[in-house]
Amino acid sequence: MSERDPIADLRRIAFLLERANEATYRVRAFRSAATALAALPSEEVAERTRAGRLTELAGVGDVTARCVAESLAGEEPVYLRRLVATEGTDLDAEATGLRTALRGDCHTHSDWSDGGSPIEEMALAAVELGHEYLVLTDHSPRLKVARGLTADRLRRQLDQVTRLNEALPEGFRILTGIEVDILADGSLDQEEELLARLDVVVGSVHSGLRDDRARMTRRMLTAIANPHVDILGHCTGRMVSSRPAGVTGPGDRGHRARTRPESDFDADAVFAACVEHRTAVEINSRPDRQDPPKRLIRRALEAGCLFAINTDAHAPGQLDWQRFGCERAARCGVPADRVINTWTAGDLVAWTHA
Repeated sequence: MSERDPIADLRRIAFLLERANEATYRVRAFRSAATALAALPSEEVAERTRAGRLTELAGVGDVTARCVAESLAGEEPVYLRRLVATEGTDLDAEATGLRTALRGDCHTHSDWSDGGSPIEEMALAAVELGHEYLVLTDHSPRLKVARGLTADRLRRQLDQVTRLNEALPEGFRILTGIEVDILADGSLDQEEELLARLDVVVGSVHSGLRDDRARMTRRMLTAIANPHVDILGHCTGRMVSSRPAGVTGPGDRGHRARTRPESDFDADAVFAACVEHRTAVEINSRPDRQDPPKRLIRRALEAGCLFAINTDAHAPGQLDWQRFGCERAARCGVPADRVINTWTAGDLVAWTHA
């Protein structure tokens, strides 16, 4: 029986745990083990496995060592087999059609802010899922709990994205972006010059979520009218689950938010402004957000809005959460031609820069 790749199996297990929204410590166990083994020659990994000395390595425990031994014996690890066997139900035809039409994800995070994985790891996971592009949208500086990027750090990130794009598979691109905070007066939490350089800007409210209706509406309308804002992120700010959503980065604590009600704003005015200023409304696919609720997706659709079905992923496995957003969009009758990430990267960037 031929050997399997134990590092690939460990990473696949971590991916499936992230996708299943399992606890962060479980994900870390498998990603840490994969990282530890990747630093060693394959011969040493095999020798340590035969000698029962894998657990002497920092980051490798009994469960991960057992998975490695099974892989090297040519067997699918029992842990992986169990995860695959208990995956979720298939999408219905409408949701499947929408998911198939998506070419990329316009809202993702890396370990530059509060994500748990390097940019390259997020990009390679997107390639495996069949994406043509991934928009990197780490947080802006005011969101300190999420290690938001200062202007200088964002400039350095742009340089790294340029280097990574030269090495990634042909036909795939990392698009530059940011999830920029909408401040109390509706202004944006980053330098104008930098926002103009980016491919995609997601504007989101993260503070003052209990602002009264008139104030929140003014705040959102001001941001939507800003020509740099391309997508209005998780517009109600609600959290429907208190469970940690698999975030593995330094900002983990910031994502242990309690259940949280929707912000109060004039939805008709906000969606009309999105149509006027050509700002897409995000359908956030995170299981703990499900934002906006379906009644507001329908109102935005009736208003004539464009949409972006995004994962807001903070880990590679979460990139497969688009299926959840597609299910909700399909139930609300959102057609593929109203979803901007069904477009090619070239068409998307041409639209954001128009």
